[in-house]
Amino acid sequence: MRGFLRVLTPVGIATALTAATVLAVPAWADPPPAPADAAAVARAEQAIERHRDAIRGAGQDDYKVQNVRVDADGASHVRYHRTYRGLRVRGGDFVVHLGSDGAFTDASVGLTEALTLGTTPKASAATAAGKAKAAFTGKITEVGDPELFVDASSGQGRLAWETVVGGWAADGQTPSRLHVIVDASSGEVTDSYDEIRSAVEGVPAHTGGSANTLVDGTGNSIYSGTVTISTTQSGSSYTMVDPDRGNGRTCDMNNRTSGTCTTFSDPDNAWGTGSNGNRQSAGVDAHHGAATTFDYFKNVHGRNGIFGNGSGVPSRVHYGSNYVNAFWDGSQMTYGDGSGNAKPLVAIDVAGHEMSHGVTENTAGLTYSGESGGLNEATSDIFGNMVEFYAGNSADPGDYQVGEKIDIRGNGAPLRYMYNPALDGSSHSCWSTSTASVDVHYSSGVGNHFFFDLAEGTGATPYGTSPVCGSAPAVTGIGRAKAEKIWFRALDSYFTSSTRYVNSGNPANTARAYTLRAATDLYGSCSAEYRTVQAAWTAVNVAGNDAPCSSGNDFSVAVAPASASTDPGGSVEATVSTQVTGGSAQTVALSASGLPAGATASFTPASVQAGGTARLTVATSATTPAGTYPVTVTGTGATATRTAAFTLTVGGPGGGACQGFETTRTGTLSSGASQYQPDGGSFPTTATGTHRACLDGPDGADFDLYLQKRGSLGWSTVARSTSDGPDESLTYNGTAGTYRYRVHSYSGSGNYTLGYDAP
Repeated sequence: MRGFLRVLTPVGIATALTAATVLAVPAWADPPPAPADAAAVARAEQAIERHRDAIRGAGQDDYKVQNVRVDADGASHVRYHRTYRGLRVRGGDFVVHLGSDGAFTDASVGLTEALTLGTTPKASAATAAGKAKAAFTGKITEVGDPELFVDASSGQGRLAWETVVGGWAADGQTPSRLHVIVDASSGEVTDSYDEIRSAVEGVPAHTGGSANTLVDGTGNSIYSGTVTISTTQSGSSYTMVDPDRGNGRTCDMNNRTSGTCTTFSDPDNAWGTGSNGNRQSAGVDAHHGAATTFDYFKNVHGRNGIFGNGSGVPSRVHYGSNYVNAFWDGSQMTYGDGSGNAKPLVAIDVAGHEMSHGVTENTAGLTYSGESGGLNEATSDIFGNMVEFYAGNSADPGDYQVGEKIDIRGNGAPLRYMYNPALDGSSHSCWSTSTASVDVHYSSGVGNHFFFDLAEGTGATPYGTSPVCGSAPAVTGIGRAKAEKIWFRALDSYFTSSTRYVNSGNPANTARAYTLRAATDLYGSCSAEYRTVQAAWTAVNVAGNDAPCSSGNDFSVAVAPASASTDPGGSVEATVSTQVTGGSAQTVALSASGLPAGATASFTPASVQAGGTARLTVATSATTPAGTYPVTVTGTGATATRTAAFTLTVGGPGGGACQGFETTRTGTLSSGASQYQPDGGSFPTTATGTHRACLDGPDGADFDLYLQKRGSLGWSTVARSTSDGPDESLTYNGTAGTYRYRVHSYSGSGNYTLGYDAP
């Protein structure tokens, strides 16, 4: 659950609840993938095959596409979930980034190294369930079965149990689903977060045919004055259902915590009085907030609603009695009426804040604990305020304060101050080593402060005075319009679930690094906007290992795969990619050195414009001596020369048992690694029939063999042979499609032969 409020000790107000996982949107709600999306996925799959190190790929990994983003210039970003030996990996998600030409550029990844852990727990499931029940405060109504999974939220994997305990929080009104993480080795609780996960049921379409009409009603709200709201007419009655925004509806819980939520209806399409004494008034605020948030993300960021699929969300008002909270439960908004049922929490920045949690769930999925949780909360504060500015309402103008209208402290003070977060007495304005250990509503201060400085600058501003941390230089802001686009771009295309403010083990997986990437995409490398992002992070004490800004034209060279094997007389291929790292593109001539006797290298094409790719072919002769050779690939441009390493292994196959197949391939694997085909390719078959394969691995090793088939969203394993030892064989009756073999070294290293027949 995403909670808006924190415990306010002086007045004893209810706590906000926490949450953290990607919402599973039902398949019926998703539009079919666009051709550009399918093409991006296909290229991303190829990139994964050739750049497994970039995603910290392990031999026992499998990946599933979460979403695809294709930029206007054709560049794409494909986000994946990861499993390891069939277990879910928390923090194992990654994003594959492809250039406009479809070439792999790099990846956003939270793991610091490939997973190699065992999957046999020492602590039992019963132990995990007991620890989870003990961690729950409130009334327990159900305890789920513990799930064994890999917790890699720190960047390194460890085996753990996750148990979900359901019930009611201590206040008796807030529904709770507490996820408790227990180390599967020690049996100790390592993390917990509170979340409600609900299937997105959407809002059923009205069934009156042409009698249902979208109309504009007049709403008299509590906080935003008189506003226009979209409603639905059916006969002589109107309902608070917005078919223009995915049938988002607003309903009355009648001060209960369960049971039917009654959709507001009205005979004349004039809603509320502006006073809380009329139950429709709070509904007007909520309905207007949902519509404005929908429009903000669609018109400013090009996102089609909270879930990205055009679906609206229900908004429930008048929830509970004296309920001083509002929450997003994964599918809908819920608002309490505040202390004494006198101040409903339906202000527009509250609505924008809570529904922005839904956007985060369906993009980066930032884990709701530690610094990642702080970034999650900061994202909602940022967009909640940007929605308030977007509304342009004189009754509740934008102000960089959070929840100032709902006055839950009773003294007119807001919940949080973005220009100086420490003013609330708890939030961190500057990053420190303790930021990761405070509540996420307080660690959000670092991200909030950064965003304010980026948009408005430091020092005296119309919204308040923003101090710098330590001796950091002052910052001149770039304006809200640019700042909000940079933050959304970073969230949507680069953040992973484990992104932090500071990450010494993986400096690339930080908000600083990703917002700089976003600024580069939008405004250019080392642009004024890029440099302001740097300065704004420095102003809140978040340092980084930023690449130096180049003063001239420059480029980089990379080879993938970085190594390959062949027998004498055979050949190998690899892709040489170049990228502009400074200035403008230049012509790059390609060459290779360090080849063994009898071997030659050729490039197709022989030269490229920086940003382009070429195919490297290394051919050996029958007399090329066996051995491993470091080959240097050199790119020579007008202003720079850059190199990349490639390792060529020449030698015979394993035992030679896999002979007589239509296709025979050889390769070399190190322990824990995988290869596909093994050259990273695949093969089509147009007929239904039997696939037959044989793997002959090196003595003393344990190699495994998998047959995979490509589907609409990636590769899935359809057959496998994973016996102990170096040799495997399998058969599979399959339909027409595209297939590939994956060879994995469970343990041991050496050469192997793969032979297979296709229908």
